[in-house]
Amino acid sequence: MRPQRFLRHLDQVIVPRLAGGFVRIGRGRLRSRLLTGAALLGVTGVLLAVVWTAHRGTTATPEATLGETVQVGVVQGQSVPLYAKQARSELAGLLKRPAATPVETYALVSLKAYLAPERLTPVLGGVSVVEVYARVPLGRTPTTSVRIPAFQIPDDVVAGMKQVAARKDADATDFRGLAGKLTTADAEEERLRDTYLGGSAVAQAEAEAYRTGCTCVYAAVVRATPAALDQIASRPEVRAVDPAPEVRRLDRAVFLPPLPEQVGQLDPSATASAKPSAQPSATPAAEPSATPSERPEPSDPASAGPGSGPASPRVSPAAETSPSEDGTAPASPAHAPSAAASDAGEAG
Repeated sequence: MRPQRFLRHLDQVIVPRLAGGFVRIGRGRLRSRLLTGAALLGVTGVLLAVVWTAHRGTTATPEATLGETVQVGVVQGQSVPLYAKQARSELAGLLKRPAATPVETYALVSLKAYLAPERLTPVLGGVSVVEVYARVPLGRTPTTSVRIPAFQIPDDVVAGMKQVAARKDADATDFRGLAGKLTTADAEEERLRDTYLGGSAVAQAEAEAYRTGCTCVYAAVVRATPAALDQIASRPEVRAVDPAPEVRRLDRAVFLPPLPEQVGQLDPSATASAKPSAQPSATPAAEPSATPSERPEPSDPASAGPGSGPASPRVSPAAETSPSEDGTAPASPAHAPSAAASDAGEAG
């Protein structure tokens, strides 16, 4: 019996019956002693129930025992070809494991080239898609990667891109507003004004690309059996399928897919990072936030990697249930008072 039900039963049934019996049995001094004994018995029962409940609370599985943050993908200084080879080897190992019934696992699918939303269906068909990663490639101009929840492709990807486009429009406006507030004609403010205007131009270019459903998707997180993942890995558009059976909760996973143009060893000096969404629920079948989140990419995509090592979970979405943005603004943080302007990337 649960403590709450026990206490209610004690109050509504046991105590009234005991009181009635005491009235009939005891008179005078004997009655007083009986009532005192009943009160002590009741208090003792309550204390025992409280202690039992508290003990159950302390023996429950603490949050810390649920596992550390898991990083899946390319780490700083790692060779991308070697990463792809290791992913193939791990997938082959899963295929050889005997199992009475196939067990689905999360996996990071990295693509050889950027794809438009409508091109994803033949590539990711046959598996459950969780989210996709997209980035507007603007040459050597750094732009942020966005993580878009996408359970139905291509519809969810297109819808997520439109949300990102609206945010980028707002960012471009914020940057122009910041530039307009700089009126002094000294060299420092001229430099800062140019920086803000450059950030506005980058954000506007990203907005226009996402609004039209750009050829920007370069990776996806899926959930499937090893056999289904093997089919995905055999498709010509796929660079690597990195299975992650160690991932139990998406809010404790950091996915670091390589960009299509990253073909060699990733530069350890890269500072970009990806962070998990706290939006996913804490269950193994956790779902990500309904809104895209962002992370910055290095200024030289051809030589720098998307990851900088394990990241602690955000407060969410990862830190917000609205888009989580941790990109690097064109200006230094000390000159970027607008939070909305913080993810437009560096100009130039």
